[in-house]
Amino acid sequence: MCRFVAYLGQPMSADKLLVTSRNSLLHQSMNALEAAMTVNGDGFGFGWYDKTIREEPALFRSIRPAWNDENLLHIAAMIRSKCFVGHIRAASNGSVSIANCHPFQFQKFLMMQNGGIEDFELIKKQLVHRLDEETFLWVKGQTDTQYIFALFMTIAKECNKDRDLTLDDMARCFRLTFEQIEEMKKKVNSFTPSVYNLVITDGEQMAATRYSTRPDKQTRSLHLARASDFDMDGEGYLHFKKTEANTSVLISSEVLFDKGAVWKDVPEGCCILVDKDLQVKVIEL
Repeated sequence: MCRFVAYLGQPMSADKLLVTSRNSLLHQSMNALEAAMTVNGDGFGFGWYDKTIREEPALFRSIRPAWNDENLLHIAAMIRSKCFVGHIRAASNGSVSIANCHPFQFQKFLMMQNGGIEDFELIKKQLVHRLDEETFLWVKGQTDTQYIFALFMTIAKECNKDRDLTLDDMARCFRLTFEQIEEMKKKVNSFTPSVYNLVITDGEQMAATRYSTRPDKQTRSLHLARASDFDMDGEGYLHFKKTEANTSVLISSEVLFDKGAVWKDVPEGCCILVDKDLQVKVIEL
């Protein structure tokens, strides 16, 4: 079923969310608490940004389970970033391989997903024909997420030409991407649910969706938290330091620590938009 976490805010050590908190991604790889499939052992990945070095993100992915990779423990503890994303995989479309591990990078963007397109193979040929040459050649794996990302970027380039994507652009491109995929499914008489829990970021701003075409049949959890800082107690629980000035935004498939008032469930059918000043807007798709 996959699980993910995305962070934007003041620089923070990545291991706090990926490894050391009580319900970190590492823990969720063994025993997810908010998913029917509790084990996510088909690989993991995380990406992070350091804009003082380059615009494009760094990326580390592995086909090993997160609980069994010493590199993750050592690397995450040494990474401090204002923007990073992490993902653990339970394979559906595509084999267990590096090319199929989230997150996926295209230029300065990272994207990852918890969900998928049922009957993806029935529309794959249609979808490929809608891609421009650059995004078609970019796809290296088999997952539906990569093709969703490629279609999203094709649509973005058509709509924006050479202009940078704004958050409103991202929301519009999500809508058009979902609409086009569902049109393709209708052409092959597929009416199975599609679940689009997606995150995209360029390291400065972030957009995420919680969207199912049949929420009565399938949906995925998604949570949002805002705070000024995080503390960890002796038992490994992270706590928010809540003040008037929010300097951190966290989007996660699961609540990572004590739920409290700062955690909000993202409504079904909505898109979260986080701007460069960490202002958050939740809109309907």
